[in-house]
Amino acid sequence: MTDIKKNMTNWRWWMCLLLFVATTVNYLDRQVLSLTWKDFIAPEFHWTDSDYGTITGFFSIFYAVACFFAGKFVDWMGTKKGYLWAIGVWSLGACLHAACGWATMHIEGYASLEAMRAVEYGTQAAIAVATVSVWLFLVCRAILALGEAGNFPAAIKVTAEYFPKKDRAFATSLFNAGASVGALVAPLSIPVLASAWGWEMAFIIIGALGFVWMFFWIYMYDKPAESKHVNQAELAYMLQDEQEQPAEANSADEQKTIPFIRCFGYKQTWSFIVGKFFTDGVWWFYLFWAPAYFSECGYSMETTTGKMLVFVLYLIVTVISIGGGYLPKFFVEQKHMEPYSGRMLAMLIFAFFPLLALFAQPLQGLSVWFPAVIIGIAGAGHQAWSANLFSTIGDMFPKSTIASITGIGAMAGGVGSFLINKGAGVLFDYSAAQGEAFSFFGFSGKPAGYMIVFCICAVAYLFAWFIMKSLVPKYKPIVLK
Repeated sequence: MTDIKKNMTNWRWWMCLLLFVATTVNYLDRQVLSLTWKDFIAPEFHWTDSDYGTITGFFSIFYAVACFFAGKFVDWMGTKKGYLWAIGVWSLGACLHAACGWATMHIEGYASLEAMRAVEYGTQAAIAVATVSVWLFLVCRAILALGEAGNFPAAIKVTAEYFPKKDRAFATSLFNAGASVGALVAPLSIPVLASAWGWEMAFIIIGALGFVWMFFWIYMYDKPAESKHVNQAELAYMLQDEQEQPAEANSADEQKTIPFIRCFGYKQTWSFIVGKFFTDGVWWFYLFWAPAYFSECGYSMETTTGKMLVFVLYLIVTVISIGGGYLPKFFVEQKHMEPYSGRMLAMLIFAFFPLLALFAQPLQGLSVWFPAVIIGIAGAGHQAWSANLFSTIGDMFPKSTIASITGIGAMAGGVGSFLINKGAGVLFDYSAAQGEAFSFFGFSGKPAGYMIVFCICAVAYLFAWFIMKSLVPKYKPIVLK
């Protein structure tokens, strides 16, 4: 193996870089709304927390439904074409958000955006503007979700094609770090764009990045065996797992796929569903609500401190989460554990990180930097957890079905995200309206609402891990016959 490594090409890492950039763009497009709604968009459309919760919640549902079919679409269309369709659609959806203000203005009959903004909050006119704009944003979010649903099924499929099992969690953690980097770059760029040229241009400029990525994908991606950039040594390294199995089993796995409905008959599928359902919504809550949370603390995204709070949060996520893929690699190579066992042990360790969220709201009174750091560590735990969770699919399922299972799990994650994001919006409006009459763990009003959600986020991972372990206690790959 040492001699092979000396002579092999490293094209698989260029593929990993492309996946990293796509995931970065993916999360930048999601973050434009969360970084602009509170301080730039809400005053124009007279939105409440519940309105924003509706948009983020239904985005999750759109994403969930799209994910249900996206994996099968990628398996059917092929990785290259499937990924192109995905990023093309979501980039178009991202850019279309910019037209929502103009469309609302004309539908409601206002002469200008300034006249629409000047409507008194709480009046019937303001409610009408809010209602129309929410529906328009929902249409744009649906298109965005339709495309974004294809990102992870395609990326996980590429990872399974280009990396052996022992390296997949590390490769996944590297490209999945794009989610953190996207969230990291977002507060330094999106509020600046919105302040300089309006929130509309922020959507257009960030959305256009996906079209640039498509150019590189067209000219750089091919299946490993067909790529002129992959030599025989690197191809042998990629296929080492297949070489350790009987040739007949490999041939069967390459040619056959599991019927979509039949996928639900495996405990391995339900284990992945459980892992995604209980934890994806936690990450999306942090992603969608952290800027608003810091704005509630007195630091809007128009202020330097507000931008730096979000930046530091995701800097912590990015730095710590990269180690998420290395830990199971260490367990496998240094401790000689079987890959699935090493991955589950790593996930158990990472499941303890989010428990720190229990202290985010209590320590906010001392300094707003405490919740920023705490949420950052909790978010890093999620990303490390997520990288290993995705890799369990490649451990258990044949390559022909990986994208389908990824899509099914992403659908479950989208449903979980809808529940927590829509529920959070309703809870925050309700708790704010109740004031001192609403209390939880010593907090009242909206802070009590945040404390409730932080508690849910804290325990979700351990709860999911124990269910997953009970469903699939040990390594049990699915072999097609």
